Amino acid sequence: MKIELPYKIVLRPYQSDVWNMFDKFKRFVMVRHRRAGKDKVSLQLLIRGAFERVGVYYYVFPEYAQGRKIFWDWIDKDGFRNIDHLPKAMVASMNEHEMKITFVNWSIIQVVGTDRKIDNVVGTNPVWVVFSEYSIQNPTWWNLIRPILNENWGWAMFIYTPRGKNHWWDLCDMAKRNDKWFVSIKTVDDTTDWEGKRVLWQNQIDDELESWMTQDLVDQEYYCSFEASIQGAYYSIQMREARESNRITKIPIEEGLEVNTYWDLGVDDSTAIRFTQQIGKEVRMIDYYENNWEGLAFYVELLKKKGYFYGMHYLPHDVEVVELGTGKSRYQTLKELGIWNIKTVPRPRLKEHAIDAVRRMLKYCWFDEVRCELGVEALKSYHKVYDEKRKAFSKVPKHDWSSHWADAFSYLAIMVEKDLTTVVKETKARRTFMNPLTGEMITR
Repeated sequence: MKIELPYKIVLRPYQSDVWNMFDKFKRFVMVRHRRAGKDKVSLQLLIRGAFERVGVYYYVFPEYAQGRKIFWDWIDKDGFRNIDHLPKAMVASMNEHEMKITFVNWSIIQVVGTDRKIDNVVGTNPVWVVFSEYSIQNPTWWNLIRPILNENWGWAMFIYTPRGKNHWWDLCDMAKRNDKWFVSIKTVDDTTDWEGKRVLWQNQIDDELESWMTQDLVDQEYYCSFEASIQGAYYSIQMREARESNRITKIPIEEGLEVNTYWDLGVDDSTAIRFTQQIGKEVRMIDYYENNWEGLAFYVELLKKKGYFYGMHYLPHDVEVVELGTGKSRYQTLKELGIWNIKTVPRPRLKEHAIDAVRRMLKYCWFDEVRCELGVEALKSYHKVYDEKRKAFSKVPKHDWSSHWADAFSYLAIMVEKDLTTVVKETKARRTFMNPLTGEMITR
């Protein structure tokens, strides 16, 4: 049986450029305006790849639930679901629960989310990964998957609509200067059918502008502008000022100066640790680490390997909650593992208070541009939830990959603002601590 690809879809001119470059590149950046059909052409490329090379192919979304909504269950205006564009004769089985498609040649296409454990993906040795809406994804995933794809000559495709100058913009800027990457940016002025008719007419965009969209959002969503700040971002002004005043740079680690840590705890969710050195009001972000699905012993071992001269470890209030499974709190567990200098950060009465404390604190902060790159991007991306029904932003922060850094940062802001003088005195007081290299307990 002869099967033609793309299947049950005629690619438009602006979709054909990426399709035609399939054999010439292994790295693709596809920036498209809203409703340009970027996921449909990406799926067809995955199908094409799956039958030219047997392997595991992942379609990655910021959230697993989003993948089900946008990729698996989504229906277009013609009544087609994305999975209706799969040639049935090529499919051996479909697991709807896992959103996993197995082809007759044993290639696999599966939908995953960056809010799940990445080890489940890395261990399968993927040969092609599509990052959908990469501008709001955790960039850690690409950093971990990239070496695998480089080793097995695999493909990577990034598709998105801009969300300010975050990690997405950095990737696109790099790709434009790299002849091994294919970059395709199409605004509403560039997307037409084979008869030259626009996919979206100007009056449709004008209606959006008149009803609820700001001009910045129109420029971002329909004209692929990176200049607009992330809509609803809490710290966009402060982070822009940090960049402009060169406070995001290479930060030396001062030997002999204590390193304090600030934690946001998780188990099936991410745990984030920020490493800082403080001189007066100047707070230096020298390092950052984030992981998930690991126990406290893993992070204690990490602290030892870092080899810093530790001062205090600041943890959120829930570290003192007794767990039903163990009968003890994580505070007790950490002390048993050798972390003695723990201080609990009180829970802010309102989330808005913590956010305001961060805004005030950011003007005193310096960030190491390499070790804290992920954290910087997280602070730039941390934003409010958008209510589609009300067409307005709520007061609730979006819980996504950026929230762990932002929450850990709020503990720092709360403690420093609460009593800077006390914090400075505590770093000079005698106390017991663990030598991170030998595990020996020392009092000084």
